[in-house]
Amino acid sequence: MKSEGYKGIFKTTALFGGVQVINILITVVRSKFIAVFLGPVGIGINSLLTSSTGIVASLTNFGLSTSAVKNIAEANATGDEERIGKVVAVFRSWVWITGFLGFAVALLTAPLLSELSFGNNNYTAAFAIISITLLLSQISAGQGVILRGMRKVKYMAQSSLLGSLIGLFTSVPLYYFFKNDGIVPAILVSAVTALLLTTYYARKVKVKKVEVPRNVLFEEGKDMLRMGFMLSLSGLITMGATYVLRIFISRLGSVADVGLYNAGFTMINTYVGLVFTALSADYYPRLAGVAHNASQASKEINQQAEIGLLIMAPILCFFLVFVNALVIVLYSNKFLAVNDMVHWLALGMFLKASSWAVAFLILAKGDSKVFFWNELITNVYMLVFNFVGYYFWGLTGLGISFFISYLVYLVQVLLLAKTKYNFSFDKDFLKIFAVQSTLGLCCFLTSVWLSGLFLYLVGGLLFTLSVLYTLHEINKRIGIKAMLQKFQKKKNTAAELEKNGGENE
Repeated sequence: MKSEGYKGIFKTTALFGGVQVINILITVVRSKFIAVFLGPVGIGINSLLTSSTGIVASLTNFGLSTSAVKNIAEANATGDEERIGKVVAVFRSWVWITGFLGFAVALLTAPLLSELSFGNNNYTAAFAIISITLLLSQISAGQGVILRGMRKVKYMAQSSLLGSLIGLFTSVPLYYFFKNDGIVPAILVSAVTALLLTTYYARKVKVKKVEVPRNVLFEEGKDMLRMGFMLSLSGLITMGATYVLRIFISRLGSVADVGLYNAGFTMINTYVGLVFTALSADYYPRLAGVAHNASQASKEINQQAEIGLLIMAPILCFFLVFVNALVIVLYSNKFLAVNDMVHWLALGMFLKASSWAVAFLILAKGDSKVFFWNELITNVYMLVFNFVGYYFWGLTGLGISFFISYLVYLVQVLLLAKTKYNFSFDKDFLKIFAVQSTLGLCCFLTSVWLSGLFLYLVGGLLFTLSVLYTLHEINKRIGIKAMLQKFQKKKNTAAELEKNGGENE
């Protein structure tokens, strides 16, 4: 039975992760074009535009894209079509209400956003145009919640893949022909594309239509709005901290530094973060369904954390060893200044990979106040660490602050989970963490002390050891050898039947 849990996680990860790998390849091509056509300054402008409107979104969307997953997942677990239809109808109504609220606020504050972000009103029109994306994105996120809450991972994967492909073929020409002036149209096209795709796939999910009176709309929506409001506040704090940091970097350094900072984090969050995206696609609704059972929830968290770290560790080791070549391939020589920062980011990801699965337990339990205070405290010390890091050590300091922040966060989340929910990691996970983080630290030190051929020889050996250890541990959990043998046996049987059929003819 234990292996079945791992197989379920791995199956979902393989499906969504496979699509994410294709998305990564698309993103690599897209990022390369953006780096060449826009450069660090263009990426900095794009970052300030999206982070500014992101703050408005966090303030107005009430965190429904996260909070409602729990409500829909719980309704779906009952199998009651009437109940499912009611929850979905209430959720969709609130999505439209909050979407229009975000659009109106962003439109009215466009001059203020331009002044705060760029120190002038030159980007007022840009913010006014982008304001419509808050409505489109909220509706799109709402459709995605329905897919996720109903655990339609296949539809989510297909929507993600098509969105990446369309984004590539629409944004690159805009950047090529219009350079920085193509940033706003590209953002708008991306939002429209996401809306069309998520709407198409959400309609494929059969949900009973239920009429919801106004009084029921508020009564049924209280739970998701209460949780969502706390999520919205914490999201606003996170976005606000990121926004303040980017303003701090642009004032103390330059807009180009904002672009470099954004490029470095994009490398990690996009190319390594695909594991988080793939794993969390089904994890949260699955955990929400068993959160009331302490032993079952603990089992889900440990299994998820094990698989996540096993998959992610070799990727992080690869980044640590080959970051110089990756920066040139993914961006250009102009971005080599982020190398040291990315080293620290990759090392910090070992800590993040160990904490994220635990943090989901707070959401699954529905403890909105605990979640809010946990995120508030975290964002405060992360922002302070970032200020200090950039002030004294520039971009590298931001990487160091990331590592220190997630070291503190890991301790914080584990203490919280132990005292409040009696959760702790089991021996299997601790063993995996010890082995893979040691290999990661060795890769980090190798990249610092060695260069040229020696770096790639020693680093390549460490990366290979990480891959072999991952394969060994995953095989113990899901039986890769047995699965391959079973597949080969079926293949041989089918070939034999086809051969005999041909002879009989």
